[in-house]
Amino acid sequence: MPTREHMHHREQAVACRIVTVSDTRTPETDTSGGLIRDLLVAAGHRVRDHRIIRDDTAEIREAVLAACDDSACRAVLVTGGTGIAPRDRTPEAVASILDKRLDGFGELFRMLSFERIGPVAMLSRAVAGVCHGTAVFVMPGSRGAVRLAMERLILPTLGHVSALVGDGA
Repeated sequence: MPTREHMHHREQAVACRIVTVSDTRTPETDTSGGLIRDLLVAAGHRVRDHRIIRDDTAEIREAVLAACDDSACRAVLVTGGTGIAPRDRTPEAVASILDKRLDGFGELFRMLSFERIGPVAMLSRAVAGVCHGTAVFVMPGSRGAVRLAMERLILPTLGHVSALVGDGA
């Protein structure tokens, strides 16, 4: 099936939840989570919930699982906790609950990041996959990284990914 025809199978408005992982951000200072929300809404998607949680493995798993178990939610977008500092636990927490991994997301994100910021892009541990029939994307916490992931990778494919996981893929 040609790519254009394949991508035609998509949901126009995807219901999403946003999770910001941070020990320091507040609703007023969560500019990356706010950017995700703004970009989703501008693209015609719906934000069902946006919460900030601590960088704690159990709390991250619980928040993402709760979002994935919301039958009206088709995608969970997570920002923060993807670096290599001792408190960065998001990739491990999320990877442990994924039914399927989308390794290409992290690979492409790091490639695009490398084009912009050079070799420090290898420090990003962005990850994506499917959990309980819901797409999950984990991005770094910086606004630049969020904008890159959203504009170049997530928004162009969100409707298609949502339709595929909705079909039980």
